[in-house]
Amino acid sequence: MVPSEENQLVPKEVESAAEEPRVLCIIQDTTNSKTVNERVTLNVPASTSLKRLFEDVASKVGYVNGTFDLMWGNGDNVTDTQTPIDQNSDKTILDAGFEPGKKNFLHLMDKDGEQPHIIPEESGTTDDSAQDRFIGPLPREGSVGCTNDYVSQSYSYSSVLSKSETGYVGLVNQAMTCYLNSLLQTLFMTPEFRNALYKWEFEESEEDPVTSIPYQLQRLFVLLQTSKKRAIETTDVTRSFGWDSSEAWQQHDVQELCRVMFDALEQKWKQTEQADLINQLYQGKLKDYVRCLECGYEGWRIDTYLDIPLVIRPYGSNQAFASVEEALHAFIQPEILDGPNQYFCERCKKKCDARKGLRFLHFPYLLTLQLKRFDFDYTTMHRIKLNDRMTFPEELDMSVFIDVEDEKSPQTESCTDSGAENEGSCHSDQMSNDFSNDDGVDEGICLESNSAAERISKAGSEKNSLLYELFSVMVHSGSAAGGHYYACIKSFSDDQWYSFNDQHVSKITQEDIKKTYGGSSGSRGYYSSAFASSTNAYMLIYRLKDPMRNAKFLEAQDYPEHIKQLVQKERELEEQEKRQREIERNTCKIKLFCMHPTKQIMMENKLEVHKDRTLKEAVEIAYKLMDLEEAVPLDCCRLVKYDEFHDYLERSYEGEEDTPMGLLLGGVKSTYMFDLLLETRRPDQIFQCYKPGEVMVKVHVVDLKTESVAPPISVRAYLNQTVSEFKQLISKATHLPAETMRVVLERCYNDLRLLNVSNKTLKAEGFFRSNKVFIESSESLDRHVAYTDSHLWKLLDRHANTIRLYVSLPEQSPGSQFRRAVYQKSSGDSGNLDEACERVKGPAGNRKSVEAILEESTEKLKSLSLQQQQEGDNGDSSKSTEASDFENIESPLNEIDSSASAENRELENQIQISDPENLQSEERSDSDVNNDRSTSSVDSDILSSSHSSDTLCNVDNAPLPLANGLDSHSITSSRRSKANQGKKETWDTAEEDSGTDSEYDESGKSRGEAQYMYFKSEPYAAEEGSGEGQKWLMVHVDKRITLSAFKQHLEPFVGVPSSHFKVFRVYASNQEFESVRLNETLSSFSDDNKITIRLGRALKKGEYRVKVYQLLVNEQEPCKFLLDAVFAKGMTVRQSKEELLPQLQEQCGLDLTIDRFRLRKKTWKNPGTVFLDYHIYEEDINISSNWEVFLEVLDGIEKMKSMSQLAVLSRRWRPSEMKLDSFQEVVLESSSVEELKEKLSEISGIPLENIEFAKGRGTFPCDISILEIHQDLDWNPKVSTLNVWPLYICDDGAVIFYRDKTEELMELTDEQRNELMKKESSRLQKTGHRVTYSPRKEKALKIYLDGAPNKDLTQD
Repeated sequence: MVPSEENQLVPKEVESAAEEPRVLCIIQDTTNSKTVNERVTLNVPASTSLKRLFEDVASKVGYVNGTFDLMWGNGDNVTDTQTPIDQNSDKTILDAGFEPGKKNFLHLMDKDGEQPHIIPEESGTTDDSAQDRFIGPLPREGSVGCTNDYVSQSYSYSSVLSKSETGYVGLVNQAMTCYLNSLLQTLFMTPEFRNALYKWEFEESEEDPVTSIPYQLQRLFVLLQTSKKRAIETTDVTRSFGWDSSEAWQQHDVQELCRVMFDALEQKWKQTEQADLINQLYQGKLKDYVRCLECGYEGWRIDTYLDIPLVIRPYGSNQAFASVEEALHAFIQPEILDGPNQYFCERCKKKCDARKGLRFLHFPYLLTLQLKRFDFDYTTMHRIKLNDRMTFPEELDMSVFIDVEDEKSPQTESCTDSGAENEGSCHSDQMSNDFSNDDGVDEGICLESNSAAERISKAGSEKNSLLYELFSVMVHSGSAAGGHYYACIKSFSDDQWYSFNDQHVSKITQEDIKKTYGGSSGSRGYYSSAFASSTNAYMLIYRLKDPMRNAKFLEAQDYPEHIKQLVQKERELEEQEKRQREIERNTCKIKLFCMHPTKQIMMENKLEVHKDRTLKEAVEIAYKLMDLEEAVPLDCCRLVKYDEFHDYLERSYEGEEDTPMGLLLGGVKSTYMFDLLLETRRPDQIFQCYKPGEVMVKVHVVDLKTESVAPPISVRAYLNQTVSEFKQLISKATHLPAETMRVVLERCYNDLRLLNVSNKTLKAEGFFRSNKVFIESSESLDRHVAYTDSHLWKLLDRHANTIRLYVSLPEQSPGSQFRRAVYQKSSGDSGNLDEACERVKGPAGNRKSVEAILEESTEKLKSLSLQQQQEGDNGDSSKSTEASDFENIESPLNEIDSSASAENRELENQIQISDPENLQSEERSDSDVNNDRSTSSVDSDILSSSHSSDTLCNVDNAPLPLANGLDSHSITSSRRSKANQGKKETWDTAEEDSGTDSEYDESGKSRGEAQYMYFKSEPYAAEEGSGEGQKWLMVHVDKRITLSAFKQHLEPFVGVPSSHFKVFRVYASNQEFESVRLNETLSSFSDDNKITIRLGRALKKGEYRVKVYQLLVNEQEPCKFLLDAVFAKGMTVRQSKEELLPQLQEQCGLDLTIDRFRLRKKTWKNPGTVFLDYHIYEEDINISSNWEVFLEVLDGIEKMKSMSQLAVLSRRWRPSEMKLDSFQEVVLESSSVEELKEKLSEISGIPLENIEFAKGRGTFPCDISILEIHQDLDWNPKVSTLNVWPLYICDDGAVIFYRDKTEELMELTDEQRNELMKKESSRLQKTGHRVTYSPRKEKALKIYLDGAPNKDLTQD
């Protein structure tokens, strides 16, 4: 923010006759000639000719007329087919189609592939000798004197000018480095500082240039003086400070930076000519004195300062100082020390009234005043900014503040304080610098002179020459929490004020300076500061008006030799950058794709080619870029125009091998609306010609016998072709008869349209740029069946809805649950397990493990499951058409040998014997689940959910069978899967209102038979890092299957009924969430999603998974996980405790009785409300998915009987021993502070009147260092109840510290304190409670002289 915000730049209208209609033209520059593309607005008379319009546009945007085209636009983009407007026509714009009263959008384009030429500036014609004089900063290259040269949303100026007019270079804000930019520009505009910096010579043999602060400042100043850029970077300077990129995001105080930078420069300049430069320019002196009012004895010392801090508003006052002069008078106004503040006089040997104050002895050449606008509000306990008005003069007479008549008392002349000068400032709260290291003699006044007349004479001569002129105002806009700095600086070359606002430099006036005084226009009394403008002066720098000392900037011929060399070096670097930018401006950058001829994967890269390179040369560049040297010869490659989004080949470039790429691509642009594809062919093939207007069709051949879908064949067609003509085209490409051909168009997901109207055009059928069709041309009877009942439709429907999932199985062996599942599934019908039994027996009769049986008989076990699903109740013969069709498709499943019942029994016995330990491990207390069902449970509402929009396409080279013999790579979706990676996924929750359903009804019966959905699985070897020995399945499944049916299909592989395992969906961040909505389909899943199976009882309707943690209030880790439990709606707390008892004993070894523990609310690590036994879940206690509760073991009987009681955790602090006692629970009948004190007195023995307490801060257990607890907590708050500010104790679990107020704090030696500090630091680090309630400390501003900070491991 800068002054004159109301004078924002707006486009000016061209003045013309008022009666003539006007035409509003909005021209968007779409070229890359400038860094930022402008949008120019012209309001011209309707009689303007097209020729004149081009001239006006050229003048407005700064291009040479005739080097650009104008095309009609719609406000967004233009198409390639439009014709440019004739720029040589004398036709009026009205006749050319422009409409008065409306917005006429035009696009400024490259002409014939060439970028527009920028109008050369007049200053560019000056010779080099004129530039070498460095009278002022050089004008910017390529700029024009039009008001549209700079438009900013962020800043407003009274006059927006280009660099060629202001003559100065800005500084780029790295992120929050505006404070640094303001100071650097001020130092650059200070002649004495800049000249002295130029005289210092860098010795590269002695120091690294990267870490040399003076050298990097030299380079920066040279660039500010000679660069042709609008703004330059400060990263090299900050790097020399030892800062990393994080420092760019730290905003600091500009006065603090000034002090730290000056200190760093002094360190770097030791033993050089510039060693005392900072002191010579910026250091002043003052006397800090105390004078006895009884005997006149005065003690004093000399302090130095680099700036004078001026208070805006005196402490305790509501009225701010009106001016800088008033604040300076207040600064030296003495105070009287009386009463308890009396001063001990060394002469009187007693405490006496005294006068204490400051006297200025010497003012520096460059006077810096800091206006202390940042203060602390003790009411709100926050930092605030004082925006009160404080005026400052352009010329400041400091003679009235100098100490001329030092008191005439003889004691004053002879008495000096023993502290002398090196003790530092006694006004450390006011004085911001302490660089006192010289003696008492200064060029302004002799302090040791015994001649008062001589001293006064010298002081008087200085007093007459203490007129200062203002030349820099550093302005802060914002609040105490943060804001923006910029500088208003007066040039000593032309006495003109400029605003240096990061990269923007503009002229301003004296009126703009006055707007930085602060305050508001009207008087608002006490709250005036709150309503005042937040933009006001923060630091003022004055220069002494002394013709003998006032310097001018060095001329170029006077530069030291090393600066001349540096100027030449920076010029060459900038010229090199300019040439590189020129190359960049003429380089076409476009996305390049290529299907690798051998790997068959789509590769992507960025092709960068100069606009003058030919198409043939571009093919060579792309060929090397895609690394195809060993895959295909160069003459088997070509570039074609490609639409990656629609996977559409737009056109090929036959006969244009020698055409420049700039012409082919339509010029150099930042983005292109199309891509390029590097197409390859075999040596025996020829390239197909792609013409604009053609559509691309990917044809998949379907084989009903093998139930496979072949990889696509690309065919080019026209939208006006008929279906009959299209079949003939496909027949030629596939060598299949057109007479029996069925063509199915997949317009979008799950929209499979049979093209059966021969004379209908492809456009009418819905063809677009890129299309996918399936064809089948067999003589089967399926052609005569209704399309939606045909084998073809079912096969394609299944193909479109099948997804691939990776399922992680539990590591435990199946055990008895698996045996029971096998028995149940085989008892209904004697399945075919001959092969499995033979494999189990083996040639020598050896028995294998259950895992081996699972791996070897997976398909057979699944066959039993599927057979039982298909047959169901033997009396029910009414099956749906779809089910019967799928039975036919999955015919291998029905080929089950009925002579296997004996083998089944044998297999059952073998599995039972093979792993007897697992019989108990898998038996859980799930008596409420009916495990003896004879039919599988599949949710009936299979097709109820909406489908997702991901369409599968096959990219393998071989035919892709989709029946039981499904190939492991048959269901792939390279492009769609990529698109679906970013798709938003819905999380499964266990709330009842969000659709949690039980797998069974109230009687425990299966809900009914379901339509069969496609499911196929095979073992999968997971990648490294997925877990040692973990089993994986790769499952191809119809996404319309319900979660319930999906779990049924997984039963043989998990080894337990579906009610005894849980399904967790794994998201991108490896977070797992349980899927519990059994009636929902897998439509939210997409290809390659991962699923984890865990053993455990699945939830029923109204049930919630609950994590139970043990609360251990006096342990180092008070929160310990115990187990997962299931709570149900309507259950009482006592009932849930009864269910927990056996689990606690079995899993955790906790032998408890129901009355010896309680449950209570858990909020992160904080214990909350105690749940009473009669509370009911969902009525008295809100419960949700993945809920967490605390279990607390009681020492005695439960004291909490009513909700009106309040349980707090108390802890005694013993200051005399420097230790904290253990927690003790206190149960209160009310929220009375008096009752709390009585209870604390009762358990501790402290008299009631001596009890003091404080509320703990932060997360339980509210840890705090014992070195801080005595002072930092808010002890003994003045309240009568606990539920009011500042306590706000309204729920159980609050932490209360208490102490005996008569107990004295232990006195610690330094050694004891340090030892205790180390112990406490270690303790708090281990518990993770490092005083989390304290406000985050601001990062200190540091400049590292060695170029890099030392990593202090003890710091936060």
